[in-house]
Amino acid sequence: MIVFAMLGAKALYLLYLWLASSIAAAYLSERKGYGEKVGLACGLLLSAVGVLVWLAWPARPESAWRRHGAFGRRR
Repeated sequence: MIVFAMLGAKALYLLYLWLASSIAAAYLSERKGYGEKVGLACGLLLSAVGVLVWLAWPARPESAWRRHGAFGRRR
């Protein structure tokens, strides 16, 4: 029973990592002007590599990334 419990905890942590990277990729793609769905698909399929892809991907000229930066303006 202990082996299954340890396997379950690791699987839960990997699930959290997978979901967090999908959220981050969706946020980055939305800021760069490509839409949230594209980044979400990339994050779900590529996991943590999807975030690195969207960090390297160029932003569109009219995107919020170019106008306000990565996190937006500070008030």
